[in-house]
Amino acid sequence: MKLLVQKVLSASVTVQNKSVAAIENGLLVFIGIEKGDTPQQASYLAKKIASLRIFTDNQDKMNLSIKDVNGEILVVSQFTLAADLSRGNRPGFDHAAAPDIAESLYLFFVQELKSYNLPVQTGIFQADMKVALINDGPCTFLLSK
Repeated sequence: MKLLVQKVLSASVTVQNKSVAAIENGLLVFIGIEKGDTPQQASYLAKKIASLRIFTDNQDKMNLSIKDVNGEILVVSQFTLAADLSRGNRPGFDHAAAPDIAESLYLFFVQELKSYNLPVQTGIFQADMKVALINDGPCTFLLSK
């Protein structure tokens, strides 16, 4: 399971020219689910996201969590994070989980985030999404488990 986490001033998802989700001040989390990934990994990563101290305090140090700043989270499924780019120029997606398994773990991950009393919005699984964001920093982290 791979997460690309971006601290954002705002982020939104549009599907077929219709806004489906939008947040201000928080985290945009792209999630790629691979074969063999488990609910335990999803739980671990949700807890990690809820606890990450990547927002700045009064001394301009990364010392505050998403909870501390009353931030929001936007979770977007992105199977391309599971791409194998080690051979040739065309990505391979053999490592990506089957859509039904991936969707189940994606929804589980979202519920785990919500269990920390965090405001969470989502894109639409398997949709052709247009994601807009203003990255704060830029501040981007790659997590995997």
